[in-house]
Amino acid sequence: MKKNCLLLIFAGAVFAAEPVPVSIRFAARVNGAPFACGQKFEGVGTTASTLSPRDFRFYVHNVRLVDSAGQETPVEVRQDGKWQLDGVALLDFENATGGCTNGTPDLNDVITGTVPAGKQWRGVRFTLGVPFEKNHTDLTTMPSPLNLTALSWVWNAGRKFARLDFASTGLPRGVAIHLGSTGCTPNTTKTTVPTQCSEPNRAEVTLAGFDPVQDVVVADLGRLLKDSNVDVNQEKTPSGCMSGLGDSDCAPIFANFGLPFNGQSGKQTFFAADRPAKAPGTSTRTER
Repeated sequence: MKKNCLLLIFAGAVFAAEPVPVSIRFAARVNGAPFACGQKFEGVGTTASTLSPRDFRFYVHNVRLVDSAGQETPVEVRQDGKWQLDGVALLDFENATGGCTNGTPDLNDVITGTVPAGKQWRGVRFTLGVPFEKNHTDLTTMPSPLNLTALSWVWNAGRKFARLDFASTGLPRGVAIHLGSTGCTPNTTKTTVPTQCSEPNRAEVTLAGFDPVQDVVVADLGRLLKDSNVDVNQEKTPSGCMSGLGDSDCAPIFANFGLPFNGQSGKQTFFAADRPAKAPGTSTRTER
């Protein structure tokens, strides 16, 4: 694996400066309130519904920091044997308590890695999802975090890039938002490994003004659902949005992911940069 390094030249000699550690912190919220399993969140969506969480996890990759000159630099994401693998990271905010019965007790709200020394960072960019070459792999042979059955469909469809599940006032039996690739071919069987997907559904995210020392990346379920009626569901479709083009419930959600849906697109609102009153403290991360 290549390392980012800074070359320093003194009196004709060339020295390679060691990269420096960096942590990109995330937070999960619902209309600004901290997300937690077992809590209720009011005023969500077009009907001001009350939500009870069941899951809140998503993958990101291709993480880059943007310097004061506007140039981006890839973060060399650390392989940690649990949350980060080959540049892919899993952010996990459920802890298997309350209604979050499909989850695990472990939590992770940070991506760690290294970047070149001596730069001032003024933005962050990343891709929501799993890269194609990692997406359609056998989870039974993959290391963590790409081995979770709760975040997998089948080989042909790949993994669930985001799993955001909850119960609402009108749909107490549950609503599922599962973002992933669709239209993957060839699809002779459910386990046929595809060569392409017509709807890759990997959202590119850019947050300007982000300083990793002081700021956090906020993923807000309330912002994602602000244009959705989460108390009703289109007939003859799964409850919520499973990324299918025939499900109109996906349209406002995809728009707020910043993804095209049936030829329509919107502006990404799910993620935003936030600077807490005090610099973020120790991250919630469970190590093996």
